[in-house]
Amino acid sequence: MRHIKLDASSIAHHVKDLSATAAGLLALLPESEKEQLPLLQSACREHGLRLVGAIFPALVVDQAFVTEGAWLMSFETMPARFALANLPADALQAAAQIASLARQGLNVPRAGGAKPTLFMLFDSMVPNIASILDGLYLDLSNRVDYAGVNAGSETFQPMPCLFDENASFGNGVLGLLLPGHTAAVLEHGFVRPERAMCASSTEGNRIASIDWQPAFAVYQQVIKAEYGIELTPENFYQHAVHFPFGIQQANGDVAVRIPVALAEDGSLYCVGEIPENAMLVLLKAPALGESDCIAHLAAKLVAENGAQQGGELLTFYCAGRRMHLGADAEQELLALHAATGVARMAGALSLGEIGSTRRWGYPIFHNATLVCAPWQAK
Repeated sequence: MRHIKLDASSIAHHVKDLSATAAGLLALLPESEKEQLPLLQSACREHGLRLVGAIFPALVVDQAFVTEGAWLMSFETMPARFALANLPADALQAAAQIASLARQGLNVPRAGGAKPTLFMLFDSMVPNIASILDGLYLDLSNRVDYAGVNAGSETFQPMPCLFDENASFGNGVLGLLLPGHTAAVLEHGFVRPERAMCASSTEGNRIASIDWQPAFAVYQQVIKAEYGIELTPENFYQHAVHFPFGIQQANGDVAVRIPVALAEDGSLYCVGEIPENAMLVLLKAPALGESDCIAHLAAKLVAENGAQQGGELLTFYCAGRRMHLGADAEQELLALHAATGVARMAGALSLGEIGSTRRWGYPIFHNATLVCAPWQAK
């Protein structure tokens, strides 16, 4: 893992140096450095390095969020990869295309018999990722483990945020079949309350009604009853990130959905789809130290991958979680570093996360989570 400056001299030096031992690179860039991407692509082509990567609002550099430079993570042997731009609007068609390319990668001989992880980098502007994951699981089932994150701008304005050595694109997905000895883990630390509600009318990421009443009216009532907060359209954006919805899953998991917009008709828009008639709970985002998220995450990393002491950890941290915690978000990175004992954390601020809180679980689209995996340049 190398965090480099994105000027022509630094890029040329590091890419040439890495090409002596690496077949390819995973690159993570912050949005503020996106104009430098062609320099990186050109250097990789010149030195025969394959490249996959994405642009995010910010990077995770050890225990801080930064908006300068780039992460270059090398592969001694480039894993099977694919790129799909302009995904079909129909989720099942999109899932079928992804599954077809993933199966091609699965047919390539791999060292050892461990199941690979299908790690996906989606453009956050793809509106139906949760439904695509449903279709993907129906097609591939448990032939792979699933993990991934969303890239793009924190303004949620469209931009070409995914790239390889030749091009950049949006409205699509990049996929990597990571070796089976590396298991990604995901955790959010939210506690599920007892009271559940029905998302009685939804469309995509829009909740029109809850319990057959206007969604915002119910949201106001529950927040007032449980937390004593008088929620209004004027202070909605101040409070919504702290009180997300949770979608109850059949296996006991909760998928977090952060409300990000309020419509004039009282509908609520969230990051991620909400199935009609889904059972919702109102969550309260925990303050720093109020949950066992980091302890659970560190324990799962050890259980699935062995001791992490002195290693390198690929770390993605949800932008909505940082918005909720504010300055304490970096304190949570410090806690993760201490709990895992890794020498270095490298990653980015993500706009949605993919995985399961349980090993070999169903792939779920999440908000407000951390996704971590040991990094080994195999």
